[in-house]
Amino acid sequence: MTDTATRDTSAAAGPPKRSYAKMAADESREDYSLRYAPHSFRRWSPTMVASTALGGIAYLADFAIGASIVFTYGFTSGLASILCAATIIFVTGIPIARACAKYGLDMDLVTRGAGFGYFGSTLTSLIYASFTFIFFALEGSIMAQAMHQAVGLPVEIGYLITTLIVIPIVFRGMGALAKVQAWTQPIWLIGMVLPFLVLAFEAPDAWGAFGSFGGTEGAGSGFSWVAFGLGTGVALSLIAQIGEQADYLRFMPAKTEENKRRWNLAVLAAGPGWVIIGAAKQLGGALLAFVALEAVGKTHALEPIAPQIEALKPWLGSFALPAAALFVIVSQIKINVTNAYSGSLSWSNFFSRITHRHPGRVWYIFLNLAIALTLMEMNMFAALNKLLGFYSNVGIAWIVAVAADLVINKRMGWSPPYIEFKRAYLYAVNPAGFGSMVIASVVSILAFFGLFGGYAEAFSTFIAAGLAVVLCPLIAWATKGKYYLARPNPVNGPHVEVPDVTATHACSVCETAYELPDIADCPVQSGPICSLCCSLDAECKDVCRTSPSSVPVLMPVPTVPSVPSVLTAPSAPSAPPLPSVQAVRGD
Repeated sequence: MTDTATRDTSAAAGPPKRSYAKMAADESREDYSLRYAPHSFRRWSPTMVASTALGGIAYLADFAIGASIVFTYGFTSGLASILCAATIIFVTGIPIARACAKYGLDMDLVTRGAGFGYFGSTLTSLIYASFTFIFFALEGSIMAQAMHQAVGLPVEIGYLITTLIVIPIVFRGMGALAKVQAWTQPIWLIGMVLPFLVLAFEAPDAWGAFGSFGGTEGAGSGFSWVAFGLGTGVALSLIAQIGEQADYLRFMPAKTEENKRRWNLAVLAAGPGWVIIGAAKQLGGALLAFVALEAVGKTHALEPIAPQIEALKPWLGSFALPAAALFVIVSQIKINVTNAYSGSLSWSNFFSRITHRHPGRVWYIFLNLAIALTLMEMNMFAALNKLLGFYSNVGIAWIVAVAADLVINKRMGWSPPYIEFKRAYLYAVNPAGFGSMVIASVVSILAFFGLFGGYAEAFSTFIAAGLAVVLCPLIAWATKGKYYLARPNPVNGPHVEVPDVTATHACSVCETAYELPDIADCPVQSGPICSLCCSLDAECKDVCRTSPSSVPVLMPVPTVPSVPSVLTAPSAPSAPPLPSVQAVRGD
């Protein structure tokens, strides 16, 4: 556990005022889960970060979601729904991806500074955590179905295995995830392409017949506005996936003249670009399910393993079953290590603010997986459309509000020109983002449950998006941006001349050196404090914000790294070595 700092400001030599538990102190596992990711830790190339991030979208929930939409609403309305949702997700994802990559922050930290405030983003941490365990349960169900098909394993046992299998990988952090994504990519690519290749040769007329498919619920092959709205709502449940992409993008190296083209392409591909592949997978999954419908029936056609087997049979015969099972299992491991990892980050952010304690990211893996396992055992797969349709109302209100702040408010000068995430400089709640999200969510959920009629129910997600994109700038303008910053940041704010952001200060509490963007000036400690120690302080009563002193905090001269950083010397051959964590005592 993390002990709350004592208020001993004496200069006597001794142990740090706060000592982190061993798990929390080991950044090779912790991955700066509640912090700014320092440049010294961002040692991967833009291409490596992007490929790792895109490896996480190997999931087959897209197959199930696409098939469910088309089976329920017909091909024409289903196609329009998938393409519309993909467009919204892509557009809103661009500014978020760029902000996370530029500032080295995860989705929660960006949300804090993009209109929600320090405690306002606590609610979005729960929204994001729910995304990770809902989709972990969905992906785990698909994997358990594959194991049941392949070896007859009861799905209840399969649920447990799918949950336990990811723990050793997620426990080890970003380095282990990157290796898993790289090693499994060839198998996934072959398994993804092969069924469609078989169909192209063995059933070339399938796409034409699919284009006139009217669904299994009597929707018909024509276009329906109500079906379009409802289908878009289901597809938009994936909008929070940008948060999982951001969990990787925060490790993007600094953008320089030398790498800016690769950097921009990598951020675009790994950020919003995931949805291009995602939309193609939704349509592809719907096609495979349509082709297999007569052979396996509707229920099994919606389970990705069965259509995969039917598509491979003409070429692989009896080997189709193990080949399809291997592909499904590999795909689900690739995505569920990401779901579990991102969930642990989100829960860490939530509980650190509520309890002022941080035992380490890894412990929250078990909480996230326990909830996901419960959902699997409750057979959430059977209520897929309704569950995802409800969730998308809240998810889109959050993501659109953040995007509106980054694109509109910052350009208009109603929001600071940078992302401030530290407690020392933020109001508890910012009505611009938080208020707009709450209003948009409440109104759209009421619409979703039919309070305003059939059309409003079908277009509830559009109501959420429209309200969020209008209210966020409107509230920021009405309040003149007052609730973004409680006080100026004199350490590395936009008006402070910082020759090298990789310079470090030693935190007055834990005595560990952190780069300037992770440091605040603390009047209670009379010196620098790192963002996490600031978050965990339960005794300071936020005096730096509520009762600011006219006397500035005297800060020591920051330590400049001996190896020039890529930010001040673009031709530097490599980033500085990883910071030692031995100073954070907890062994």
